Amino acid sequence: MEDYSSPSISKIGSKVTETSLKRPIDTKVPTVVVVIPFYNGSEFIERAVQSVLNQTVAPNEFIVVNDGSTENEKQFLHDLSTRYEFRVIDQINGGQGSARNAGVANSKSDFICFLDQDDFYLKTHIQSLVEAIPENDPHFGWVYGDLIEAEGDGNVIRTSMVREHSKHPKTHILDLLRNDMHVLPSASLISRTAFEAVGGFDPQFMGYEDDDLFLRIFRKNFTNTFIDKSVTVWCIHTESTSYGIRMSRSRLRYFKKLAAAFPDDPIKRRFYMRDVFIPRFHNQIVSEAIVAATQKDSKFAQHKDELIGMYKEYVDIVCASPAVSEATKRKLRAQARLLSTGSSVAIKAAHFGVRTLQGLRKIRLR
Repeated sequence: MEDYSSPSISKIGSKVTETSLKRPIDTKVPTVVVVIPFYNGSEFIERAVQSVLNQTVAPNEFIVVNDGSTENEKQFLHDLSTRYEFRVIDQINGGQGSARNAGVANSKSDFICFLDQDDFYLKTHIQSLVEAIPENDPHFGWVYGDLIEAEGDGNVIRTSMVREHSKHPKTHILDLLRNDMHVLPSASLISRTAFEAVGGFDPQFMGYEDDDLFLRIFRKNFTNTFIDKSVTVWCIHTESTSYGIRMSRSRLRYFKKLAAAFPDDPIKRRFYMRDVFIPRFHNQIVSEAIVAATQKDSKFAQHKDELIGMYKEYVDIVCASPAVSEATKRKLRAQARLLSTGSSVAIKAAHFGVRTLQGLRKIRLR
């Protein structure tokens, strides 16, 4: 990894930001670094940068990590850094988690805030999160807030979304495993101690890296605090990672990592595969395979063989669990075979898949 930027902060920028970024670190005052991973994001990055520099409490460090963008995009970012107050680090493409890790490794602040290139902070983002850090908590892991959901252009859809989807703060491992956590790095402030204790983001993921990170921090007995207010605008658009093949690959990798880390415990009556992982992952994995096999105009169609292969791999792992009923295993294997036979039969498999999923939800697998 190479850093092509000057080690000193750009001289051009607002006086308020310049002063705050250069102030000496006072151990009695929380110090904060903001890290933005950048990958061919010239359409959005200036909006994200401005939102960081317009904070009511400015960060002590501000780093944008160029994650192997094209030369034109890289040059755009470096040119932007001459007009605004941030440091650029260049690295070969390693994914969002890898870029975030690089930013943290090149910083010193006590607390870490992340921001995705296509999202932006509300003006009180850092202030709200810093003020919510619990006093005298030697086990503090992270504090996080809610999100405003918006379209790609920033137009608001709803002003709160996190609390609508899951429980907060996080208190039980089964909840963290069974459901998406809805803890986004862009709405969080993380203790460096906690982040480094778990080794940061797992770079194998380009999707689900957020859940994986906060799950591991939780497992190491670090505490978390939720503030019931939005601190970030999350801009969702169809070009985002959440809608592509990279998310599909990461989903299977995360499923496999969890399945390996949490084997069934019959003595404690904890059947993770049957009661947790199948209800969480089955619908998405099988649905994408069905869409790829049946809809030629779908963006997944070009990945048909890969997605069907992912489903087969998923089925093999599920079927290795003694807690899953033999009837369910037969259905899943039959579905995998049908998906492989061709589009006409796969359409029937799609209907079969819906019924299978409904059955998984309605009956207790044993």
